[in-house]
Amino acid sequence: MKLIHRCQRILILSLLSVSVFAPIVFFSQKLKNLSHIGREEFVQDLSNIKYKTDAALRLNAVEQESGEDLTEPKQVVYEDRNLGSGVSYSSIENHDSQESENAEDPIKFSERNVSETNLERKGQKSQLSELSSTNGEEEHSNQTAIEHEQNAHSQYRQMINEKNKEMRDGDCNQTSVSYDKHLCSRSKKVVDEMVTEMKDQVIRAKAYLHFTPQGTNSHLVKELKQGIREVERAVGQAIKDSNLSRSSLQKMRYMEATLTKASHVFPDCSAMVYKLRAMTLNADRQVQSQKNQATYLIHLAARMTPKGLHCLSMRLTAEYFALQPEERQLPNQQKLQDRELYHYAVFSDNVLACAVVVNSTVSTTMESEKIVFHVVTDSLNLPAISMWFLLNPPGKATIQIQSIDNFEWLSTKYNTTLKKQSSSDPRYTSELNHLRFYLPDIFPALDKIVFFDHDVVVQRDITELWGIDMKGKVNGAVEICHENEALLRRMDMLINFSDPLVAKRFDVNACPWAFGMNLFDLREWRQQDLTAIYHKYLQLVYKRPLWKVGSLPLGWITFYNQTMALDRQWHALGLGYDSAVRRGDIEQAAVIHYDGVMKPWLDIAIGRYKGYWSQYVQYDHPHLQQCNIHG
Repeated sequence: MKLIHRCQRILILSLLSVSVFAPIVFFSQKLKNLSHIGREEFVQDLSNIKYKTDAALRLNAVEQESGEDLTEPKQVVYEDRNLGSGVSYSSIENHDSQESENAEDPIKFSERNVSETNLERKGQKSQLSELSSTNGEEEHSNQTAIEHEQNAHSQYRQMINEKNKEMRDGDCNQTSVSYDKHLCSRSKKVVDEMVTEMKDQVIRAKAYLHFTPQGTNSHLVKELKQGIREVERAVGQAIKDSNLSRSSLQKMRYMEATLTKASHVFPDCSAMVYKLRAMTLNADRQVQSQKNQATYLIHLAARMTPKGLHCLSMRLTAEYFALQPEERQLPNQQKLQDRELYHYAVFSDNVLACAVVVNSTVSTTMESEKIVFHVVTDSLNLPAISMWFLLNPPGKATIQIQSIDNFEWLSTKYNTTLKKQSSSDPRYTSELNHLRFYLPDIFPALDKIVFFDHDVVVQRDITELWGIDMKGKVNGAVEICHENEALLRRMDMLINFSDPLVAKRFDVNACPWAFGMNLFDLREWRQQDLTAIYHKYLQLVYKRPLWKVGSLPLGWITFYNQTMALDRQWHALGLGYDSAVRRGDIEQAAVIHYDGVMKPWLDIAIGRYKGYWSQYVQYDHPHLQQCNIHG
């Protein structure tokens, strides 16, 4: 009996031992099949968890302004015209110029793809390891898989490098895949991307400073102020990335890290939007104020006489009064009343301007002996202009210099009406400006005359102008109602058509014309008594505002239905205010006109047009050298 119980206990203990040790032996065999790569993946997962924990700790440190500087991908918005694709991700890590930035992004993109490929290949290696362990060839298969992975990785890396090189060389093949087009589109960014981004950083930093309470001197405020100073100093007057220094990239990174901190401290987007809108409105107001100030200064400069011209007038005046009365007479004065000659009139108080008009006209004509110039100025500038042409006679041409003060009939007809005009600009109310409406009285013996403004240049022989049939019209002028040009003018721009009198007598759609080069039929003018019509409308403007102050709207009304349109090649306008006048139009024109405030003798003149005028100025003349007048 005892033997039976002992056998039963031994059997039970044996079964218990088998049930305990059998699973251990079984699972130990399975554990041997775990590959070295699997263990690496497990360790890598642990390191990723540790990295995420460290990143969370650093993020908390940023909010407390005591941690390390962090950089994150910046979202950059480009205009459609600057990019060929919808790429909005950019990086500024590890490059010193715009070209290296374009090359860096695709490399990082490739690295991300490589890392994903590595994960897939590691899974494949695990499967290979299990199969190889089953067949007893674990070590050999693992080595083969690793070598295969390294070869594939090196080939892929080499392919990416070749594509990046092609992109930098500008070789964007039309038959490339979409990835290549993506890279090529990024290589064609605007060259001022870094400059624009740095300026945007300054704006954002100033907006964040607005959110800080007054008197706050925290570490973040100091960083923002320092970053603003550094970035503004780095940008300076740069307009493209090539103008930036090597240290600009590091300053931009530092500023971006500071802005990242600020974005965590001030996360309210609505407040930021409100502040940026306020800054935009304030900037618009400042820009408008600067424009108004610039416009005022330009008009002020246009009214002033340059120092050199004042010096020239003083020197010439002193020499004129040093002459004897008989030495002050100009030659060929017997031709002044000859109707068979070509008579030109210029009304000006500017010595150099008159000299250019006369010199350009005489130098381009084939028959200079038939040219007669009538220059009318004021008594103050009469000696200077007379002395200039005594020292520099216009070849075979004849010239007459008159003073407006010698026209005794003008004081009764003109001064009593013109002095009533109110304008802060003396150019609009000057006697010389309105004297053109008295041409038949100034030249009673002449039948035709060409009137020039003193800011014109004659580029070719205009003798043919005298053979034009006026068809009973008084004024021959170039029209300025062409819709495709910047010098477009309409009647209602200067004339008040809301007034019933104006609306009844004149057509708002009538094509206006330009002063500057005009052919006048003085005989027809006298017959229609247009000077009396001019006086009539001049009196009406004192009772109600019919038009803007100046001679041009009065000319449109006085010569309404009395103007014949000349070919546009006779007269090119806009050189005194429009910088977009086509070169072909200038060179084809017989006369070019610097109408506007940017006269060619002023410092504010448009540079690309000044050469047409300065070629007729004798800059080597002793008087111009002494007065420091240079081209």
